[in-house]
Amino acid sequence: MVAVCFSPKLILAQNYPSKPITIIVPFVAGGSTDVTARAIGQKLSSQLGKPVVVENRAGGGSTIGVAHAAKSLADGHTILLTTISLAINASLRSKLSYDTLNDLQPIIQISSLPLVLVINASLPPKTIQEFITYAKENTGKLNYASSGSGTSPHLAGEMFKTITNIQMTHIPYKGNAPVLNDLLAGQVEVHFGLLPGMLPHIKSGKLRALAVTTKNRVSSLPDTPTISEIGYPNYEINSWQGLFAPANTPSEIINKLNEVVNRILSDPEFRSVLAKEGSDPVGGTIAQFSSHVSSEVQKWAKVVKDSGAQAD
Repeated sequence: MVAVCFSPKLILAQNYPSKPITIIVPFVAGGSTDVTARAIGQKLSSQLGKPVVVENRAGGGSTIGVAHAAKSLADGHTILLTTISLAINASLRSKLSYDTLNDLQPIIQISSLPLVLVINASLPPKTIQEFITYAKENTGKLNYASSGSGTSPHLAGEMFKTITNIQMTHIPYKGNAPVLNDLLAGQVEVHFGLLPGMLPHIKSGKLRALAVTTKNRVSSLPDTPTISEIGYPNYEINSWQGLFAPANTPSEIINKLNEVVNRILSDPEFRSVLAKEGSDPVGGTIAQFSSHVSSEVQKWAKVVKDSGAQAD
């Protein structure tokens, strides 16, 4: 008789999931990432046959929730849904309690989100070229708002300042809602915002769209140029959302989650949730997302160094 030995990790993977799954969201409830996580959670629950709970652990520019997830038991029952802020914080914040590339295992990229450069419509510039000229003529007088230090709107502004050689003061807020309030009121003049939240105010004329940050123009603003096409070919920013697990989570579990979430991303109901948030579904392999995260960490390290950006 031949004895067959099964490793504890293999047995764990075969029985996965054996209890409820928790998705850590390192942002407050109600935001775009939270909405995505809850929609993913519902679909995961039906696919895997276990409850899925979303736990919001906001603070520290998303680092508190990420640290909690990174230090969780590596059994696939605690996973993380976070954003591009993960890659930005790797260089923006010098004292992280986790190693971005070594303490987390990428599972899958869920979505990609365009940003749009908007200004309060009371400002004179009508085009992106006019805005750059205006900013240079009013050095240091313009304030640009972000939804927090380490977010894509923050670094989009820093990267734009660097490549155009203009000066603007960064004003970090705690979330998108207060940014929008002060932007519409004229308390701040400039914002690199996630497209869906900006679109109604662009169409009403209260905000003026000058450019989008993606490589190609977006269908909802076909007449708005990209920053790359006006003479800055290396400027491209796609905010993103993705799923991670603690490092050393068994590969069989990571593979299973990747497979299940890829199926969810083709689900029309889930795709409609993403569309309402202005996101495009991505999906793909574990290797593709791992490579993307590594390249994003390198990209934003250079932006942070070149711009001198700080976690205000």
